[in-house]
Amino acid sequence: MKLARFAVDGKTAIGVVDAEKGTVQALAPHADDMVRIVEAHAQPAQTLKTAGPIRALAEVAILAPLHAPRRNIICVGKNYREHAVEFARSGFEAGAVAGAEVDAYPAVFSKPASTICAATDAVSLHAQATSAVDYEGELAFVIGKRGKDILKENAYSHIWGYVAINDVTARDRQRNHKQWFLGKALDRFCPMGPWIATADEVDAENLTLKTWVNGELRQNANTRDLLFDIPTLVATISSGLTLEPGDIIATGTPVGVGIGMKPPVFLKTDDVVTIEVTGLGRLHNRFF
Repeated sequence: MKLARFAVDGKTAIGVVDAEKGTVQALAPHADDMVRIVEAHAQPAQTLKTAGPIRALAEVAILAPLHAPRRNIICVGKNYREHAVEFARSGFEAGAVAGAEVDAYPAVFSKPASTICAATDAVSLHAQATSAVDYEGELAFVIGKRGKDILKENAYSHIWGYVAINDVTARDRQRNHKQWFLGKALDRFCPMGPWIATADEVDAENLTLKTWVNGELRQNANTRDLLFDIPTLVATISSGLTLEPGDIIATGTPVGVGIGMKPPVFLKTDDVVTIEVTGLGRLHNRFF
Protein backbone atom coordinates (compact mmCIF):
# COMPACT_ATOMS: atom_id res chain seq x y z
CA MET A 1 0.00 0.00 0.00
CA LYS A 2 1.23 3.47 -0.89
CA LEU A 3 0.05 6.36 1.27
CA ALA A 4 0.31 10.02 0.26
CA ARG A 5 -0.68 13.22 1.96
CA PHE A 6 -2.37 15.60 -0.45
CA ALA A 7 -4.34 18.82 -0.71
CA VAL A 8 -7.49 19.36 -2.75
CA ASP A 9 -10.30 21.93 -2.51
CA GLY A 10 -8.48 23.71 0.31
CA LYS A 11 -8.30 20.61 2.53
CA THR A 12 -5.54 18.13 3.32
CA ALA A 13 -6.00 14.38 3.52
CA ILE A 14 -4.10 11.10 3.49
CA GLY A 15 -5.00 8.66 0.77
CA VAL A 16 -4.08 5.39 -0.89
CA VAL A 17 -2.15 5.79 -4.15
CA ASP A 18 -2.51 3.56 -7.18
CA ALA A 19 0.76 4.38 -8.91
CA GLU A 20 -0.08 2.44 -12.08
CA LYS A 21 -3.37 4.24 -12.57
CA GLY A 22 -2.06 7.56 -11.27
CA THR A 23 -4.83 7.99 -8.71
CA VAL A 24 -5.35 8.61 -5.02
CA GLN A 25 -8.37 7.94 -2.78
CA ALA A 26 -8.73 9.39 0.71
CA LEU A 27 -8.86 7.26 3.83
CA ALA A 28 -12.08 6.73 5.73
CA PRO A 29 -12.42 8.15 8.29
CA HIS A 30 -10.65 11.35 7.20
CA ALA A 31 -7.06 11.71 8.37
CA ASP A 32 -4.27 14.22 7.71
CA ASP A 33 -1.59 13.24 10.26
CA MET A 34 0.61 10.37 9.07
CA VAL A 35 2.16 9.81 12.51
CA ARG A 36 -1.28 9.03 13.94
CA ILE A 37 -1.95 6.66 11.05
CA VAL A 38 1.33 4.87 11.77
CA GLU A 39 0.55 4.64 15.50
CA ALA A 40 -2.96 3.32 14.96
CA HIS A 41 -2.37 0.86 12.13
CA ALA A 42 0.47 -1.58 12.69
CA GLN A 43 -0.78 -3.63 9.73
CA PRO A 44 -2.05 -0.95 7.35
CA ALA A 45 -2.76 -3.25 4.40
CA GLN A 46 -5.31 -5.09 6.52
CA THR A 47 -6.90 -2.23 8.41
CA LEU A 48 -6.93 0.95 6.32
CA LYS A 49 -10.07 1.67 4.32
CA THR A 50 -10.85 4.27 1.67
CA ALA A 51 -13.96 6.19 0.71
CA GLY A 52 -15.05 9.06 -1.49
CA PRO A 53 -13.92 10.05 -4.97
CA ILE A 54 -10.92 8.54 -6.70
CA ARG A 55 -8.84 11.48 -7.92
CA ALA A 56 -6.07 11.73 -10.49
CA LEU A 57 -2.71 12.52 -8.89
CA ALA A 58 -2.35 15.32 -11.42
CA GLU A 59 -5.46 17.00 -9.97
CA VAL A 60 -4.20 17.22 -6.38
CA ALA A 61 -1.17 18.76 -4.69
CA ILE A 62 1.07 16.06 -3.24
CA LEU A 63 2.48 17.17 0.12
CA ALA A 64 5.28 15.74 2.23
CA PRO A 65 3.86 12.41 3.46
CA LEU A 66 5.18 12.73 7.01
CA HIS A 67 5.44 16.47 7.49
CA ALA A 68 5.50 16.70 11.29
CA PRO A 69 7.52 13.91 12.91
CA ARG A 70 7.76 14.31 16.66
CA ARG A 71 11.54 14.08 16.63
CA ASN A 72 14.42 14.92 14.33
CA ILE A 73 15.05 12.77 11.29
CA ILE A 74 17.78 10.27 12.20
CA CYS A 75 20.35 9.99 9.42
CA VAL A 76 23.30 7.74 8.62
CA GLY A 77 26.40 8.97 6.85
CA LYS A 78 29.02 7.19 4.73
CA ASN A 79 26.99 4.01 4.40
CA TYR A 80 28.07 3.04 0.87
CA ARG A 81 31.75 2.16 0.45
CA GLU A 82 32.41 4.21 -2.72
CA HIS A 83 30.69 7.26 -1.26
CA ALA A 84 32.73 6.96 1.95
CA VAL A 85 35.86 7.07 -0.21
CA GLU A 86 34.72 10.01 -2.36
CA PHE A 87 33.74 11.98 0.75
CA ALA A 88 37.05 11.37 2.52
CA ARG A 89 39.02 12.36 -0.59
CA SER A 90 36.93 15.45 -1.32
CA GLY A 91 38.47 17.65 1.36
CA PHE A 92 35.03 18.33 2.87
CA GLU A 93 35.21 15.71 5.64
CA ALA A 94 36.75 17.22 8.73
CA GLY A 95 39.34 14.85 10.19
CA ALA A 96 39.42 12.45 7.23
CA VAL A 97 42.30 9.95 7.40
CA ALA A 98 43.67 8.27 4.28
CA GLY A 99 43.16 4.52 4.40
CA ALA A 100 40.41 4.80 7.02
CA GLU A 101 37.54 6.00 4.86
CA VAL A 102 35.12 3.29 6.00
CA ASP A 103 34.02 3.55 9.63
CA ALA A 104 33.82 0.64 12.05
CA TYR A 105 30.47 1.92 13.33
CA PRO A 106 27.61 3.79 11.64
CA ALA A 107 28.00 7.57 11.57
CA VAL A 108 24.70 8.95 12.87
CA PHE A 109 23.43 12.54 12.86
CA SER A 110 20.06 14.29 12.59
CA LYS A 111 18.09 16.82 10.58
CA PRO A 112 15.31 18.86 12.23
CA ALA A 113 11.72 18.34 11.11
CA SER A 114 11.75 21.87 9.67
CA THR A 115 13.90 20.55 6.80
CA ILE A 116 11.02 18.47 5.41
CA CYS A 117 9.31 19.57 2.22
CA ALA A 118 7.33 17.89 -0.55
CA ALA A 119 8.49 15.90 -3.54
CA THR A 120 8.02 18.80 -5.95
CA ASP A 121 8.66 21.82 -3.71
CA ALA A 122 11.25 24.41 -4.69
CA VAL A 123 14.25 24.48 -2.33
CA SER A 124 16.27 27.56 -1.44
CA LEU A 125 20.05 27.45 -1.88
CA HIS A 126 20.33 29.79 1.15
CA ALA A 127 23.04 31.88 -0.51
CA GLN A 128 23.40 33.99 2.64
CA ALA A 129 24.54 30.92 4.56
CA THR A 130 26.34 28.63 2.11
CA SER A 131 27.92 28.46 -1.33
CA ALA A 132 28.29 24.68 -1.49
CA VAL A 133 24.88 22.96 -1.64
CA ASP A 134 24.95 19.28 -2.58
CA TYR A 135 22.34 16.54 -3.11
CA GLU A 136 22.14 13.08 -1.50
CA GLY A 137 19.50 10.64 -2.73
CA GLU A 138 18.55 8.16 -0.01
CA LEU A 139 16.18 5.44 1.12
CA ALA A 140 14.55 6.14 4.48
CA PHE A 141 12.30 3.98 6.62
CA VAL A 142 9.55 4.81 9.09
CA ILE A 143 9.31 3.11 12.48
CA GLY A 144 5.91 1.60 13.18
CA LYS A 145 6.36 -0.27 16.47
CA ARG A 146 7.90 1.23 19.58
CA GLY A 147 11.06 -0.46 20.77
CA LYS A 148 14.38 -0.18 22.55
CA ASP A 149 17.43 -2.48 22.38
CA ILE A 150 15.91 -4.12 19.29
CA LEU A 151 17.67 -7.26 18.10
CA LYS A 152 18.74 -7.44 14.45
CA GLU A 153 16.50 -10.43 13.85
CA ASN A 154 13.48 -8.43 15.03
CA ALA A 155 14.33 -5.19 13.23
CA TYR A 156 12.01 -5.49 10.26
CA SER A 157 9.00 -6.07 12.52
CA HIS A 158 9.47 -2.50 13.79
CA ILE A 159 9.43 -0.90 10.32
CA TRP A 160 6.14 0.45 9.00
CA GLY A 161 7.17 1.73 5.60
CA TYR A 162 9.74 3.27 3.27
CA VAL A 163 10.15 6.66 1.58
CA ALA A 164 12.64 8.43 -0.68
CA ILE A 165 14.43 11.55 0.58
CA ASN A 166 17.08 14.02 -0.52
CA ASP A 167 19.51 14.72 2.32
CA VAL A 168 20.47 18.14 0.97
CA THR A 169 23.75 19.33 2.48
CA ALA A 170 25.71 22.58 2.76
CA ARG A 171 29.19 21.10 2.41
CA ASP A 172 31.08 24.19 3.56
CA ARG A 173 29.09 24.34 6.81
CA GLN A 174 29.54 20.58 7.27
CA ARG A 175 33.33 20.98 6.92
CA ASN A 176 33.86 24.30 8.68
CA HIS A 177 31.91 23.46 11.83
CA LYS A 178 33.51 19.98 12.12
CA GLN A 179 30.14 18.36 12.65
CA TRP A 180 27.19 17.72 10.36
CA PHE A 181 24.08 19.28 11.90
CA LEU A 182 24.56 22.85 10.64
CA GLY A 183 25.25 21.64 7.12
CA LYS A 184 22.17 19.44 7.10
CA ALA A 185 19.64 21.59 8.96
CA LEU A 186 18.75 24.47 6.64
CA ASP A 187 15.06 25.00 5.87
CA ARG A 188 13.63 22.59 3.27
CA PHE A 189 16.85 20.58 3.12
CA CYS A 190 14.94 17.29 3.20
CA PRO A 191 12.56 16.83 0.25
CA MET A 192 10.53 13.70 0.95
CA GLY A 193 7.96 11.56 -0.84
CA PRO A 194 5.94 11.47 -2.91
CA TRP A 195 4.48 8.69 -0.77
CA ILE A 196 5.32 6.10 1.87
CA ALA A 197 5.12 2.48 0.72
CA THR A 198 4.19 0.09 3.52
CA ALA A 199 6.77 -2.52 4.44
CA ASP A 200 4.73 -5.46 3.19
CA GLU A 201 5.31 -4.46 -0.44
CA VAL A 202 8.97 -3.37 -0.32
CA ASP A 203 12.09 -5.54 -0.62
CA ALA A 204 14.30 -3.04 1.16
CA GLU A 205 17.46 -5.08 0.55
CA ASN A 206 17.11 -4.85 -3.23
CA LEU A 207 16.04 -1.35 -4.25
CA THR A 208 17.62 0.68 -7.03
CA LEU A 209 18.30 4.33 -6.19
CA LYS A 210 19.01 6.86 -8.95
CA THR A 211 19.66 10.60 -8.88
CA TRP A 212 19.72 12.97 -11.83
CA VAL A 213 20.77 16.63 -11.91
CA ASN A 214 19.23 18.47 -14.85
CA GLY A 215 18.66 15.11 -16.52
CA GLU A 216 22.24 13.87 -16.04
CA LEU A 217 22.43 10.58 -14.11
CA ARG A 218 24.73 11.11 -11.12
CA GLN A 219 23.86 8.30 -8.68
CA ASN A 220 22.91 4.71 -9.54
CA ALA A 221 23.13 2.17 -6.73
CA ASN A 222 21.33 -0.66 -4.97
CA THR A 223 20.51 -0.94 -1.28
CA ARG A 224 22.14 -4.38 -1.15
CA ASP A 225 25.43 -2.43 -1.12
CA LEU A 226 24.77 -0.70 2.21
CA LEU A 227 27.79 -1.07 4.50
CA PHE A 228 25.53 -1.24 7.57
CA ASP A 229 22.28 -2.93 6.61
CA ILE A 230 18.87 -1.95 7.92
CA PRO A 231 18.76 -4.50 10.80
CA THR A 232 22.18 -3.27 11.94
CA LEU A 233 21.01 0.35 11.85
CA VAL A 234 17.86 -0.44 13.84
CA ALA A 235 19.81 -2.42 16.44
CA THR A 236 22.53 0.22 16.75
CA ILE A 237 20.28 3.27 16.94
CA SER A 238 17.78 1.64 19.32
CA SER A 239 20.48 0.57 21.77
CA GLY A 240 19.43 2.54 24.85
CA LEU A 241 17.23 4.82 22.73
CA THR A 242 13.52 4.07 22.39
CA LEU A 243 12.34 4.34 18.80
CA GLU A 244 8.80 5.64 18.47
CA PRO A 245 6.13 5.24 15.77
CA GLY A 246 6.72 7.87 13.10
CA ASP A 247 10.47 8.11 13.62
CA ILE A 248 12.28 8.45 10.29
CA ILE A 249 15.69 6.87 9.71
CA ALA A 250 17.60 7.65 6.50
CA THR A 251 20.09 4.99 5.40
CA GLY A 252 22.77 7.05 3.63
CA THR A 253 23.63 8.10 0.09
CA PRO A 254 25.69 6.27 -2.55
CA VAL A 255 28.60 7.50 -4.66
CA GLY A 256 27.97 10.28 -7.17
CA VAL A 257 27.40 13.45 -5.13
CA GLY A 258 28.72 16.83 -6.22
CA ILE A 259 31.81 16.82 -3.96
CA GLY A 260 32.95 13.62 -5.66
CA MET A 261 33.43 15.42 -8.99
CA LYS A 262 36.76 16.96 -10.01
CA PRO A 263 36.47 19.83 -9.27
CA PRO A 264 33.40 19.66 -6.97
CA VAL A 265 30.18 20.76 -8.63
CA PHE A 266 27.54 22.33 -6.40
CA LEU A 267 23.90 23.10 -7.10
CA LYS A 268 23.06 26.46 -8.63
CA THR A 269 19.92 28.48 -9.31
CA ASP A 270 17.34 26.60 -11.45
CA ASP A 271 19.08 23.23 -11.13
CA VAL A 272 16.57 20.37 -10.85
CA VAL A 273 17.37 17.27 -8.79
CA THR A 274 15.35 14.13 -9.49
CA ILE A 275 15.58 11.10 -7.20
CA GLU A 276 13.91 7.75 -7.83
CA VAL A 277 13.79 4.66 -5.62
CA THR A 278 12.18 1.43 -6.80
CA GLY A 279 8.46 1.47 -5.93
CA LEU A 280 8.72 4.72 -3.99
CA GLY A 281 8.15 7.22 -6.78
CA ARG A 282 10.19 10.30 -7.66
CA LEU A 283 11.38 13.49 -6.02
CA HIS A 284 11.70 16.37 -8.49
CA ASN A 285 12.87 19.58 -6.84
CA ARG A 286 14.06 22.85 -8.38
CA PHE A 287 16.66 24.87 -6.44
CA PHE A 288 16.63 28.65 -6.33
